[in-house]
Amino acid sequence: MELEGRAWIFGDDISTDQITPGRYFHLRSDLEKLAKHVLEDAREDFAKGVLPGDIVVGGRNFGQGSSREHAPTVIKLAGVRAIVAKSVARIFFRNCINIGLPVVMCDTSGIEEGDILSIDLEKGVLEDKTKGFQLSFPPLPDIMTRILREGGLVAHVRRYGDFNLED
Repeated sequence: MELEGRAWIFGDDISTDQITPGRYFHLRSDLEKLAKHVLEDAREDFAKGVLPGDIVVGGRNFGQGSSREHAPTVIKLAGVRAIVAKSVARIFFRNCINIGLPVVMCDTSGIEEGDILSIDLEKGVLEDKTKGFQLSFPPLPDIMTRILREGGLVAHVRRYGDFNLED
């Protein structure tokens, strides 16, 4: 599974509260509207400037905080194709896979705002096409790649059943 998009740079410790700002709590049942405010507490320009296919690039501990799936869901609804970060909170990582949003962990320090990134999830390679370098990351297990291809865990279970995660 290969992805390509434009990089948006974020720092360390981006929390789910920054991803889905608390002042928009009333929109928690309307995720399309909530997505219009995604990450605006981390970067005011993001929600208005993100384009379909863009890639969020974080530092350490991206997605810390709440275990609800709202945060990765609104990132995906905003059009983000993938998240790349130095490290990701464990439950956030799992929620991303569950909702069909690819997330990989590697050293993001050489990536700059606007760089065009290409990610090969099966090979574990991220290429910065703007700067001409490659980074390695642990490839996602086959089951996670299949879940992502299906659009998330719910779609995968609908297609294969809940006890057929190996085929």
